[in-house]
Amino acid sequence: MTHHPPPSPASSVPLRLRPLTATFTIGVAGYLGINLSPYLLDIVSKTVGTDTVTAGWIVTGMLLATAAVGLAISPLCAGARRRGVAQTGLLVATVAFGIAALLPAPATVLIGLLVGGAGAGCAVAASGAAFAAFADPDRVAGINGLANRAIAAAVLAIVPALGLVPINVIGALAVFCLLGLLLTVWLPQTPAPDPAIEQPHKATDSFTNTEAGGNRIAAILGIAILVTFAIWAVSEDSLWATSVILAQTQAGVPDEALGIALSGATAGGMAGAFLLMVVGKRLGRALPLAVLVLLCSALKLSIGLVTNPVAFIIVFIAWNAVYTMAYGYFLATAAALDANGRWSGPLLAAYLVGSSLAPVVGAALAESLGTTGFTIAISVTSAVLAIPAAIAARYSSRSDRARHVTGAEPAPSTVPPESDRAEAQ
Repeated sequence: MTHHPPPSPASSVPLRLRPLTATFTIGVAGYLGINLSPYLLDIVSKTVGTDTVTAGWIVTGMLLATAAVGLAISPLCAGARRRGVAQTGLLVATVAFGIAALLPAPATVLIGLLVGGAGAGCAVAASGAAFAAFADPDRVAGINGLANRAIAAAVLAIVPALGLVPINVIGALAVFCLLGLLLTVWLPQTPAPDPAIEQPHKATDSFTNTEAGGNRIAAILGIAILVTFAIWAVSEDSLWATSVILAQTQAGVPDEALGIALSGATAGGMAGAFLLMVVGKRLGRALPLAVLVLLCSALKLSIGLVTNPVAFIIVFIAWNAVYTMAYGYFLATAAALDANGRWSGPLLAAYLVGSSLAPVVGAALAESLGTTGFTIAISVTSAVLAIPAAIAARYSSRSDRARHVTGAEPAPSTVPPESDRAEAQ
């Protein structure tokens, strides 16, 4: 039997402006709803005429719609339909959010947010899968974190300055979805695999053993990283959701200093993303991810223990910097597990599931365990997650090396069409 090297068309996209811009913009369009959720809560409460709790569930429903569709549609994004999925979802989201922004009646706002959220799920899945197309997913994850933080900070500053009304808040969602739709032509594409070359072969890396065995291991670890990331999202974002309460009631941070803490958190996140962008995979992937997850756990515990306002702000900023780096390594790990984006596609949606549940979980734990017990619980949970995260990261690094050893160049039948290769430039 003739053995063929595994195709790796998706791993050959260089770090060029066009594919990077498309991937990041489409990802921002899919994730912007969670960044704007505090403003959306206010809009829904006033427009639909509900109390804050009901409005919160409506916004949560929108985010869960994004997560559910992202998880369901992600298999299509690991193939040649990636751009089509992104275009369809972003078109639906643009129209739905646009109608809700321009005609802010109770019914149009409610339906527009839910339908638009579902459309955004396609963007989340397509963008996540596209990360696996790049040759250096670690650096791409760092650049993404930097761009995402910068854009989110700008939007969160500009929207309230313009006024918290539907045309500005929901309109921002529509504008970014439209922009993402226009850029889908640059989204890194995965050609349909050629069955003729997908024969089992003996890999040189003993960890991988065979292609079939390697695929089974990758599938197990792929599922593990999705579950791990969702639980990690609950532990991280539940603390974020209650951070203002902790700052005021526990550390006595005055109102005027809250802005410093939140702005510093954004700056810390950008610093962490920049560091990841510079370092890339030079330090490996398993050890940095394990250390960062454990450090996040320690900082979360510290947030629940410090009582000095200055100390609280410093620890809070440090936590956001470390969190952003860990987030990037999670994304790089999932991207490296499968070059077609089989696991990085649903990864962002998995995080959104945990993030959507975080406020409810955080409030319930803080009420039942107290602030100290709450931070201990989420810190211990997060620390345990370092084990499966490190195992998946270690395997993903070895898979990278195995692909290069067994043949990094794609077989002739898997080379992307000329138009796709031109767009990758």
